[in-house]
Amino acid sequence: MTHVLVPVRVLEGQSVSLGLMELLGTMDVTVLGYHVLPEQTPPDQARLQYEDRATEALEDIAEEFRQAGGAADYRLVFTADRAQTVDRVADEIDARAYVVTGATGTVDRLLVPLTGDVDADRILSFVADLVGGRDIGVTLFFAGEAEADGGRELLAEAAAVLRERGIDVRTDRRTDTGPFEGLIEAVAGHDAVVMGEKAPSLRSMLFGEEAERVAAESVGPVLVVRRAEPSTT
Repeated sequence: MTHVLVPVRVLEGQSVSLGLMELLGTMDVTVLGYHVLPEQTPPDQARLQYEDRATEALEDIAEEFRQAGGAADYRLVFTADRAQTVDRVADEIDARAYVVTGATGTVDRLLVPLTGDVDADRILSFVADLVGGRDIGVTLFFAGEAEADGGRELLAEAAAVLRERGIDVRTDRRTDTGPFEGLIEAVAGHDAVVMGEKAPSLRSMLFGEEAERVAAESVGPVLVVRRAEPSTT
């Protein structure tokens, strides 16, 4: 089964919405409870002080995932670098995706942007596994210069792949707006976003990871499909 990592700020009371838990019912979930420490604070000291409270909260969240129909375990990390910790744990458990949590009710339709340098095949495979035969529709989204970017052809081919898996698919192609602005406009009417992981860019370093910016703007959860590791052979 596909593995997904769900990071939560465990000591700050961050929760996971029931709608997101039900959406991830077709996945193996690892809840990553993390607490970011000041650089001068040793992790062992924080663990001694907070471990019992954090573990109790993680056990509750993992049990809620199980009651929502999925499989779940958890890990607890005290760290000075959240992003590095998420990447490391995702590698260790071979997670296909990680989640930027957000509020949502029952998920009826996903928004899946395919704009930019993303691995469309990997995203579509994840979406098909995530839907898993349930009555959840998908809107494939592309924003950019119309013919030059090949968006029309990309959306048609991607839609055919998902329809072969029995998924209700719509497409949304926009040529009069930027990729990020168009995506935020398209979020309305959707319950969650599934997007691909992009290589680090100057823009992401300056303004934060794109997935977190989408989550902040749209409020709902964002599932980020990780890029495949390049082959060493």
